[in-house]
Amino acid sequence: MSETFDNLPPVNYVVSEEERVALEAAIDIEELTQTALALGNIDSPSMSEASAAQFVFDWLETEGFAPRKVGATPERPNVIATYGGKGDGKSLLYTAHLDTESPTWEPDLDAHKFRPETLANPEWNQCWLQDGAFHGYPISNDRGPMVCFLMAAKALKSCGIDLSGRLYLTASPGEIGPEPIEEARGVQYMGKEIGTHYAFYHGGVSPDYAIAAEGCDFGLTWVASGYAVFRIQLFGEGVFTPLLESPERAADHPNPIYRLGETIQSVLDWGRTYEQENIYTSSGGVSKPKTQISSVRGGVPYAFGAGTEICSLYLEVGLPPHVEIGQVHRSLESHLRQQGIGEFGLEPVVVRHGFAADENRVAPLVSAVDAATRDTLGEPLKLAHPIYSSMWRDHNVFNMNRIPAVTTGFPRWRPTPEDMVKSTLIYALTALSLCGRAPETENKKTLSGSDVYGENPFSSAGVS
Repeated sequence: MSETFDNLPPVNYVVSEEERVALEAAIDIEELTQTALALGNIDSPSMSEASAAQFVFDWLETEGFAPRKVGATPERPNVIATYGGKGDGKSLLYTAHLDTESPTWEPDLDAHKFRPETLANPEWNQCWLQDGAFHGYPISNDRGPMVCFLMAAKALKSCGIDLSGRLYLTASPGEIGPEPIEEARGVQYMGKEIGTHYAFYHGGVSPDYAIAAEGCDFGLTWVASGYAVFRIQLFGEGVFTPLLESPERAADHPNPIYRLGETIQSVLDWGRTYEQENIYTSSGGVSKPKTQISSVRGGVPYAFGAGTEICSLYLEVGLPPHVEIGQVHRSLESHLRQQGIGEFGLEPVVVRHGFAADENRVAPLVSAVDAATRDTLGEPLKLAHPIYSSMWRDHNVFNMNRIPAVTTGFPRWRPTPEDMVKSTLIYALTALSLCGRAPETENKKTLSGSDVYGENPFSSAGVS
């Protein structure tokens, strides 16, 4: 499989050298850095994205993009703005997520998952520049790429480059999670349904193409994995401890917790086979599904005295684009039956399939990103590492709805301000190449933007 993309169609609009130079000059590295740090340092774990959403809304409003909020709940809105749409060109939607990977910050929950020193890591919710690189998970995942496409739209506007097609700018909650499972019920525990899903279904957008802006080391993929979470329940008998006659073998114990060892080994054996037999390979990316037990629950710690009758395992299973939940359920259930682990129940409590774009329909978008990458990095666009096509990213939302979509962005680990400038330029050039330039009007003829917006405040200083 080629590491680059071959046989791409011509771009919709050929960006001139004059346009490229103007856009590059309009990207201010200091402004980009400070905006990323400001947004990155707003605490925004899943379920608490309101403050970060407000920052994005205010930024867009200040820059004249007329944003609006669209949300299933007022506390967790999507922020949506539009630029261009002055002709009949194709439309492009950029999306990135407001929530950041983090503990729950509920001490009684986190104490059962994280070591104290892990919880004390400042990178969960703080960002800073050190030795020329950004530190902090919020910028890497995913507010840094978000800032890049926001600044790309500003560069287009500052240069007086209007677009024929519409450019949608969207910031969404809930991409990382959570998922409503067991007692974690209700809208407040929803993730993806109230995020990019909601923005697409209820946000008044009609994109021809979409880009999930996330760290991909400047690579691209139109493939994404989904996932399922299976609850495996082991059933047994509660016996009053003073009456218990302990058997020689754990497998014969009435308390199902004692059967965990052989069950976990059986799950591991199944998972290793599943992972090898279900690798998805295509010209747009490789998806390698992985499996892992995420949680174990059994009994009530403070209500002891008779063991427990139920013990549950929660197994995460990656779902590449060609795999459906029914076949996975049957495979795992058949395997566990054959292992003789005793009475058990199996149920998927979360299901999200993976998707891939149609290779021919996504080609114009890939051509635009490839041209932008060549103009910015001086080399062709490369296929993203399989890890980026083996996880959920929100381009899944669009590919499942027949909107050709990809994910692409700057280096995932320790990006630099220079990386962000390059990514911003790639996003701006991609939008112009795909959406096309709107016809000139009498009052908008300059690339510098000075005739329309006053003196251009941007310079090429610090731009690489």
